[in-house]
Amino acid sequence: MHEMGEDARPGVLFLCVHNAGRSQMALGWFRHLAGDRAVAWSGGSEPAKDVNPAAVAVMAEIGIDISEASPKRWTDEIVQAADVVVTMGCGDTCPVFPGKRYEDWVLSDPAGKGIEEVRPVRDEIGRRVRTLLASLGVPINPTA
Repeated sequence: MHEMGEDARPGVLFLCVHNAGRSQMALGWFRHLAGDRAVAWSGGSEPAKDVNPAAVAVMAEIGIDISEASPKRWTDEIVQAADVVVTMGCGDTCPVFPGKRYEDWVLSDPAGKGIEEVRPVRDEIGRRVRTLLASLGVPINPTA
């Protein structure tokens, strides 16, 4: 676990309500693009039982495996450890701590949608993760 002060790498937390689609895709993109040069977590206010199968499928299409991911509830400790908190549609249930950098990404919820509808969400999340990494000064994997 990323302890405050121990690790100079930027830490990002991706939050949505169910931690089953958008935040899991963002975490997959982030780890793929940043490698070990930054750390990230994801969480939800009301975690679902499983990750959205359409999200797993569209990420697999681009070579990112999120099939082992499992929805988790965010904790205050993880929020405190993050440098940037990215929220995706959790509104008032998302935690707000002073001094954190927050970004709210407005993305359509992939829940209940087919692969065709989830692909554009995946691609938009990829673009936003690249922009976020650039703003943090984190180099992107040359192979990504």
